[in-house]
Amino acid sequence: MTAETATPPAPAKSAEPDIRLLKLAEAVTIPALALIASALAFSVFLILIGKDPVQFYQLIWTGGFGSSFSFQNSLQRAAPLILTGLAFAIPARIGLTMIGGEGALVLGGFTAAAMAIPLVSSGVTPWITLPVMAATGMLTGALWLGFTGWLKHSRGVNETIASLLLSYIAIAIMNFFVEGLLRDPSSANKPSTMPIGDAYRIGSMPGTDVHWGLAAGIVLAIALWVLMSRTTFGFAARMTGGNARAAKAQGLPVGTLMVVSCMIAGACAGLAGFFEVAAIHGQANASLVAGYGFTGILVSFLARHNPIAIVPVAILFGALAAAGGVIQRRMGMPDATVLVLQGILFVVLLVSETFYGRFKIFQPKASGDRT
Repeated sequence: MTAETATPPAPAKSAEPDIRLLKLAEAVTIPALALIASALAFSVFLILIGKDPVQFYQLIWTGGFGSSFSFQNSLQRAAPLILTGLAFAIPARIGLTMIGGEGALVLGGFTAAAMAIPLVSSGVTPWITLPVMAATGMLTGALWLGFTGWLKHSRGVNETIASLLLSYIAIAIMNFFVEGLLRDPSSANKPSTMPIGDAYRIGSMPGTDVHWGLAAGIVLAIALWVLMSRTTFGFAARMTGGNARAAKAQGLPVGTLMVVSCMIAGACAGLAGFFEVAAIHGQANASLVAGYGFTGILVSFLARHNPIAIVPVAILFGALAAAGGVIQRRMGMPDATVLVLQGILFVVLLVSETFYGRFKIFQPKASGDRT
């Protein structure tokens, strides 16, 4: 009697979507709905004050993307937002709410300008002066926010409060020196440090009016995405962000991860301060306190703390800022109108955080679920 050899049936391919695709869909859909809800809420506000919402959003498009000039203006304003968005996103990946990017930007820009004073007066070439300025700004920012990370790990100090208070201290330090020891005598109306001079200014990228800070931000965003997504450091940081106690129990150096992540964040913000001095203002003064560090928080939230996604979101917010002047002229509304829209968006984004994991459409089906 011959026994027939039965061929085992091939395993059926799972019809369920990849869990990573579901998470990606959720990460895109919820912020998109938050944008739409914010736009609708702001439209109600505009109607209540007698303004046309359609005209408002048309002017945002015109002022942000309607021409080559407006688009380049948006990119120019997006450059510091990319860097300050990264300054919030990297600590957020490890579970820290670090809102001190504004202080690191201001102090980084100030120290970069202060470092330039003796170098420029001594006639040191820009090819040396500018890298030294950039390194100074990044190191200052790294140490400033790194100190906050150390306070969190070693002393249990709340990083949100500590970084916010340190921002005010950083602004006070800049004002102290700009209005005192390092003040340029010729800056009567607006206290400033000595100007670095046109020869030491960072120019624009070829064929554009956008300074090199945009390119630096994009390159840094890609590098940090690789670091946080494709390296053991990034894996350890995500583990710590998920559960710091469990990560510590597994032998991960939680304290080191926190401090290093905060230092990376501070370096990003300090680099933004350097570009504000070397490409925009040419000296350090109160113009450095422009709110980029706080807007970067909103950029990071909308991008779900993804370094790559921060780039297009920063360009969107750069367009909003660039359109403020057009809205003021055409609709007779104050330039701060855009800030109201940003505030509404921030509140809606905070509320939208509660919806992650609640929609069944984004959840993988159980193996026995036939519905």
